[in-house]
Amino acid sequence: MRHDLILRVVAKLLIPFILLFALYVQFHGDFGPGGGFQAGVIAAAAVIFYALIFGLADARRVVPEPLVESMMAIGVLVYGGVGVIGLLLGGQFLDYFVLDHDPVHGQHRGIFWVEVGVAITVSGVMLKIFYMFADRGRIDES
Repeated sequence: MRHDLILRVVAKLLIPFILLFALYVQFHGDFGPGGGFQAGVIAAAAVIFYALIFGLADARRVVPEPLVESMMAIGVLVYGGVGVIGLLLGGQFLDYFVLDHDPVHGQHRGIFWVEVGVAITVSGVMLKIFYMFADRGRIDES
């Protein structure tokens, strides 16, 4: 598909909107369907779409594997960090009410950061799985 001009142009037009939709799902997940898991999968799907159209090597230049592996760890750290901050502020692990003077705002803040951590982790895991499957059978090509 690397030489199909129409696919390349359409992909360049669609990928920013796919990523924008992932952000929409992320930020509106607590008001409707969606959230971190769905947003992470949509963002990873945009990169996978890029890899299918432009090639795996180009996708790895855009989102290198060390970044993908870091995303998996950073997302878990963000998620766990919200829980630890709750402990440090005198609440229980993942007790969002202590994150702000107003318990409702603390609840929103805590859910938001937990969902950000989930989105980062899920996106990293989906890309890692894709990279691993895409490498299958390519080990002895050199």
